[in-house]
Amino acid sequence: MRFYDTLSGSIIEFRPMHKNRINIFVCGPTVYDDFHIGHARTYIFFDTIVKFMRSIGYSVFYLQNITDIDDKIIKRASEENTTPEYIADKYFKEYLRIMSELGVDSVNYYAKATLYIDEIISQIKRMIDKGYAYETSDGVYFEVKKFKDYGQLSKQNLDNIIENARGILNEDKKNPEDFVLWKKMKPGEPYWESPWGKGRPGWHIEDTAITETYFGDEYDIHGGGSDLIFPHHEAEIAQMRSISNKKYLAHYWIHTGMININSEKMSKSLKNYITIKDVLKDYTPNELRFAVLNANFNKSIEFSRDSLNEAREALSRIINTYRKLENIELENGDYKIDYNYIIKKYIDIMSDNFDTRSLIKEIMGLVAEINKNIDNIDKKTALNILKIFDYINSFMNIIPRKRSIDASTINAILNIRSMLRSEKRYDLSDYIRKELEASGLHIEDKNNETQWWIE
Repeated sequence: MRFYDTLSGSIIEFRPMHKNRINIFVCGPTVYDDFHIGHARTYIFFDTIVKFMRSIGYSVFYLQNITDIDDKIIKRASEENTTPEYIADKYFKEYLRIMSELGVDSVNYYAKATLYIDEIISQIKRMIDKGYAYETSDGVYFEVKKFKDYGQLSKQNLDNIIENARGILNEDKKNPEDFVLWKKMKPGEPYWESPWGKGRPGWHIEDTAITETYFGDEYDIHGGGSDLIFPHHEAEIAQMRSISNKKYLAHYWIHTGMININSEKMSKSLKNYITIKDVLKDYTPNELRFAVLNANFNKSIEFSRDSLNEAREALSRIINTYRKLENIELENGDYKIDYNYIIKKYIDIMSDNFDTRSLIKEIMGLVAEINKNIDNIDKKTALNILKIFDYINSFMNIIPRKRSIDASTINAILNIRSMLRSEKRYDLSDYIRKELEASGLHIEDKNNETQWWIE
């Protein structure tokens, strides 16, 4: 297995630290607001690759943090005249709900930042003891220029980072580029006791405290959106390596590309911010998964209603083909497949930079081939093809589970439709068809018979 690693800046062979066992950490959200399609892209992608890794024999522990204390949470609580704890709990529950709706269920553990205050304080103490951090009147800061490798992940020169930070004023900090590890309490803010007084953790420190707790001071893979590379992930590296004296925090770094709306980076300030909740009003979770996976993971993608409609159309062809195969009863057919060859081919595609886009192209090619030969496929071959789709779906999760339905009721409705058609009352028969298809029931009239299946 090989993939693009942000740290090396190239596609490299993956070698786990422990045979057949992978520890992966992905930055979770700050729980203060509705979640957007950038979140969807990142968490759908990592859900897919973790499931794929498991499907080829790896034991994967997938850890994700939840930022449940932050300036944004405190501000939102103040605006709504409630507590930060209430805001964090409300949106964490919403996050779990919407991830479940998207079929993102591969995470082993969600670690809330506020449960790791002791570990955070321990890390800060060690940074101070080693001369990398210092206390001021408003908090504790990491002194960036003390860590010579700062900037390696984002491919920036440390001198340039220091120079570009000029003008970011804070009279208490030694240097403008230094970042906060511990924020001393302001009136009315939540706080925890610490050696530096009452306060709360900075954003960067929670991640290394959490990963050290579960993985130790280095682990296999760190993931997240590309917007987190600098300064967030750069700061994480500086924090952990300054106290571990090791070469790596994570041996490999995987970042998903940004989402553009109308050729501009999605952002609230540009008013082109789209929530997952809004997308799911008009499209299914499977269609959204298909849309974000039909792209190279580390490239920016243009997200639009057109791209979602294209996903809907392509996915409908896959689902309809799947349902047709489920209904095949032919005992002997001429069309055969090499199951092992196809599965290996698909695994090879995914093992080369998690190329879900190329995999989707292969699937669409298989769908076209199946439909071309549908009348020559026997039941045994159909079952083998279904096994191929089921394997792909075990990590892509694009084909919805078949819903249970009362077949006798559907057959009665279709008998009425057939009568209407025989009487040439096509307006009513077409109306019935459209209503059934809007409910996810696909109908195909063939050889004076009507076949149906559930999408």
